[in-house]
Amino acid sequence: MTTTNRPTYGVYQVEEGKGDRKGFWTKVGAAWPHEKGDGFSIKLTCLPLDGRLVVRKLDASDKTQPEDEGR
Repeated sequence: MTTTNRPTYGVYQVEEGKGDRKGFWTKVGAAWPHEKGDGFSIKLTCLPLDGRLVVRKLDASDKTQPEDEGR
């Protein structure tokens, strides 16, 4: 597996919508698969107090990918 400094997953805090309101997604970090493929390293830029966390694969057009500072 090739190692890269760019994360391959984004971490989002999701607040569920109420009534007819849509849910609200906020990017709160990034994730990288472990080299052996048995888990992830996750770096959060803030700590969500409510909602849930969702990890989603980033696509090539995501320009907000932070560089890793030494996983």
